[in-house]
Amino acid sequence: MTRPTLDPAVTATVRAAADRVRATSGPRVGDLVESALLRTLTDTVTVGEDGTAFVITGDIPAMWLRDSTTQLTPYLRFLTSCPPLADLVAGVVRRQLACLDHDPYANAFNDGPTGAHYDPDDVCDDPHVWEQKYEIDSLAYPVTLLHTLWRATGRTDVLDERAHRVLRTVVDQLRAEQDHDTSPYRFRRDTDIPTETLARDGRGTPVGRTGMSWSGFRPSDDACTYGYNVPANLFAAQALLAVGELAADVLGDQPLADDARALSRELVAGVEEFGVVGVPGGPDGRRMYAYEVDGLGGVLRMDDANTPSLLSLPLLAPDVLDAEVWRTTRAVVLSPANPYWYSGSAASGVGSPHTLPGRVWPIALAVEGLTGTAEDRVRILDLLARTDGGTDRMHESFDVSDPTAYSRPWFSWADSMFCELALTVADDADARRS
Repeated sequence: MTRPTLDPAVTATVRAAADRVRATSGPRVGDLVESALLRTLTDTVTVGEDGTAFVITGDIPAMWLRDSTTQLTPYLRFLTSCPPLADLVAGVVRRQLACLDHDPYANAFNDGPTGAHYDPDDVCDDPHVWEQKYEIDSLAYPVTLLHTLWRATGRTDVLDERAHRVLRTVVDQLRAEQDHDTSPYRFRRDTDIPTETLARDGRGTPVGRTGMSWSGFRPSDDACTYGYNVPANLFAAQALLAVGELAADVLGDQPLADDARALSRELVAGVEEFGVVGVPGGPDGRRMYAYEVDGLGGVLRMDDANTPSLLSLPLLAPDVLDAEVWRTTRAVVLSPANPYWYSGSAASGVGSPHTLPGRVWPIALAVEGLTGTAEDRVRILDLLARTDGGTDRMHESFDVSDPTAYSRPWFSWADSMFCELALTVADDADARRS
């Protein structure tokens, strides 16, 4: 594997994008964007002899199916204008499909059979797998990246026999996990941290059938309290629509298209029946999305910074969400009614049980801006630029009253979401001028 030598067209595209940001948001924000966009391409990506691309998270030498998709978010707007970037995305897609083909229950992979593991004592000892935490978003993110690449460029070279097989696997696994009691999947880790392992000898907490698909872990890699993660199910429902379109329009597999679309409807119906709940403390009839449910009466009203989150649904599940329910949900998420919303002298926003109390995540702040108004986006972009702790980088989280207290000095996903927010602010400015 080798670090890619950036094509001059890629470098020119990045610098032109940063110049647009400088014109709108000032030189420092533009410089931050240029550095982050170049850093992701040069420092997280390696290209194999087979043309596939392996993407590390930044400070962890493994490839997460989620992170390797979200890290590419700000580059997707350039797929048609910069063919070398489209080639790079295609290389990432091919690697993601190979990973899913190898183990669709794993969330993070090594660059080959190196034998590296987060914890060598985990049940899964596959040398290709860094960690086998089953998360629905690990299936959905690669599908949406493949679909985005195809829609933007018309490329079908990535839709080969393996891609066809993986799309079938995605549908079959999401359907199988509608009845988790029959699933062979187990995850056990010898730890005193309850969010790092699954209860009931690795099966997870009990669930009833709801029509939704079960997930062992959240997008944060923390164990689910209840087995049906609502934002992940809606994201999967959106991804299944993408499977249906690819199957029908490219692969000529109408049975797969029909199955994917039917399952999408089942997931949405399950969310509507079990995952839409009353607003806490309010007898006014308002309804919101729960974060997790179990189909047995258990309901978790909260949101997490990692996406798919409830806050991010307009970005990740626009065709399957209920807009009115989401607007109510957003108001709850961005308030003290969300136990992971924090406010301090430097910032207010959504944090996560994955990090210390009182820490807000730049990813969640960027999502708050991207799903808000143009004024929200400008305000939050300025906030993020001011709370980097003097490092010129975005972090996993930072203390709401002391941005120099942060976790993860290099977190490429956060860098990319900052860039996407800055580019969207530039888009807003262009729209106002036109």
